[in-house]
Amino acid sequence: MRVVNQRTLQLTPTHPDVAKALQDCRRAFWSVALFSGVANILMFAAPLYMLQIYDRVLASRSVPTLVALTVCLVGAYAFQGAFDLIRGRIVARASAALDQQLATTVHDSVIQLGIVARQPGEAHQPVRDLDQIRGFLSGGGPIAIVDLPWVPVFLFVCFLINVWLGVLSLAGVLILIALTFLTERSSRDPSKVLARDTGLRAALIEGSRRNSETAVALGMMPALAKRWNAVNSRYLGAVQRSTDVIGTYSAITKVVRLLLQSLILGVGAYLVIHQELTAGAMMAASIMMGRALAPIETAIGNWRGFVGAREGVRRLSELLSRMPVAKAQTTLPRPQRSLDVEQLTIVTPDRSNAVLRDVRFRLAAGEAVGVVGPSGSGKTSLARVLVGIWQPGRGSVRLDGAAIDQWNSTALGRHIGFVSQNVEIFDGTVAENIARMAEAPDSEAVLKAARAAGAHEMIVQLSSGYDTPLGEAGAALSGGQRQRIALARALYGDPFLIVLDEPNANLDAEGEAALAHAIKDAKARGAIVVLIAHRPSALAVCDKVLVVSGGTQMMFGPRDEIMQRLAPRPAQPVPNVNLKVVGENAGGA
Repeated sequence: MRVVNQRTLQLTPTHPDVAKALQDCRRAFWSVALFSGVANILMFAAPLYMLQIYDRVLASRSVPTLVALTVCLVGAYAFQGAFDLIRGRIVARASAALDQQLATTVHDSVIQLGIVARQPGEAHQPVRDLDQIRGFLSGGGPIAIVDLPWVPVFLFVCFLINVWLGVLSLAGVLILIALTFLTERSSRDPSKVLARDTGLRAALIEGSRRNSETAVALGMMPALAKRWNAVNSRYLGAVQRSTDVIGTYSAITKVVRLLLQSLILGVGAYLVIHQELTAGAMMAASIMMGRALAPIETAIGNWRGFVGAREGVRRLSELLSRMPVAKAQTTLPRPQRSLDVEQLTIVTPDRSNAVLRDVRFRLAAGEAVGVVGPSGSGKTSLARVLVGIWQPGRGSVRLDGAAIDQWNSTALGRHIGFVSQNVEIFDGTVAENIARMAEAPDSEAVLKAARAAGAHEMIVQLSSGYDTPLGEAGAALSGGQRQRIALARALYGDPFLIVLDEPNANLDAEGEAALAHAIKDAKARGAIVVLIAHRPSALAVCDKVLVVSGGTQMMFGPRDEIMQRLAPRPAQPVPNVNLKVVGENAGGA
């Protein structure tokens, strides 16, 4: 029984942030328990009123006594309503405080899971879990739980009124407790399936929305709708199974409660007939038993929310435990001398595959390297490790001799400029995007970065210039415009290490010239530039070239030397004598 209680009646997080948030929430629920105690004591007003009405007022026909009792009852109900209102507001505010306490952690985990997530929809799971926990804590379930300790008190009063009425009430409570555990056992598996299908469903519809233009242009909507309907059908089936389980046991519970309340009146009437009980005591016992059964019935009605919250705590703790733990780190000086890549081996975040092995090179301030190689050779993976998105499987990346993991991500980001292969624009203004979504963008720094990227003239021609809202993913911009704004964002704050992953993929001739000028200016101020490109023209501004192929580093050195080694050798001319022989042979044939 102890093991069952631990699994069913407790939320046991393993992650310290979740544990602390729930611990703070529990402190608020002590106040709820205090107000619940007073509210439950006031519950005795109704049975006492009925007892006095049937046994005293009706017998004495005293109107003043009836008035006095009614005034007391009204006062008791007024106080009870006030206490119920107070504890309801405490519960709502405690759940909101828990959400606020975990909001930043959950937001950061969504970003991190977007990098390492193994399953569709997993990255969004922490938000859904937090919503599930908050939804349960702000509902009627927690209040029912704090009312449960008062069940024995009401049962004890039933025993004081009459032993047989007490036995009947106890039997009813035991039946409802058994139904509670059956509800837990039957709803466990459907709840897990429901959580899984919820994530898959959300991931599928988000993928369809994100690629809506491609879906319409290529006539993919019927195929996508078929996949969506398959996942949605499984989801609806899981919802139905879960609802059926909870609904079945809730209906049984309601029938049992109504039956017991009728039976206690029947037993009470029998005892009254045999003069072993008064009519008032019979009515009081009926009310007391109903009050004893109410928290259990409410708990069963909210069981789906409790199971969801419990699973949410477990999943949230497990997912957050996979995230790197932020720790206090000494603030290092701004890097300004070198980038060293030492025997670097890159593996995917799930450690299932080595993408690139034994990469090693060194760059000094003011140098730029072009990274070339066939598709799938690991160039983008190298960019992710250089800026700290992925962790090295082996080896290290060092700025001025310090491994980049000696900075936290926020501090390192100030020294990094990055344009990813798939340019992403955030829902905000042009200035906010360039300023990396800062609350109060530095206008001078924004203008400086935009001019450095050659994007100023393009930006001022937009409807509201730098204050133009870009919407989700910058849908109002062309690919080239998004790429130039992303370049300005990368140059914001004069970072020391600038990593550009195919930044000229959507640029016209003017854009490519602006990109080359931006790289030259960055080198002139002492920055290091890593440029991943397929177009040879982009390498003109590079001092060195790194060649990767087949998951390994093939060559590294000065640009002209490497490009000369990569240049195709002219075909050797065939001697004329061979041509004659061939001709003769051909003629003889």
